[in-house]
Amino acid sequence: MAEGLMRHQLLSQGINARVDSAGTSRNHTGEAPDRRAIRCMQSHGIDIGGLRARQVVPADLLAFDFIFAMDRANLSYLRALPGADAHKGIYLMREVVSGANADVPDPWYGQPADFETVYHMLQQACALWIPNLIEPAR
Repeated sequence: MAEGLMRHQLLSQGINARVDSAGTSRNHTGEAPDRRAIRCMQSHGIDIGGLRARQVVPADLLAFDFIFAMDRANLSYLRALPGADAHKGIYLMREVVSGANADVPDPWYGQPADFETVYHMLQQACALWIPNLIEPAR
């Protein structure tokens, strides 16, 4: 969902940037997003049905200027990757949201409404990150 939202918001502002997503686990490698996530995103005009899960690799630290973790456990994992100590752009996705719990909850075990809640959390965070990090790099 975060990849789709970030790409959508960047393109709507005329910014063409490479956006990708990866998990810290390989459990779902090659799988499409959860059908509830696809439906949620479609209801907001964003198609994520063609995305496929992959596991983050140390080479991602070289390929991307900014890496966003959805929660503190994933942030710790990313910061422990070989080479992460030299990467200056590893953040919690919601740390930019004033007064917010920085973690994005995983809606996997929840109901469709939980995906909608996560959509709004991610939408807000993406909108705040873009002017602070992405646009100045253009």
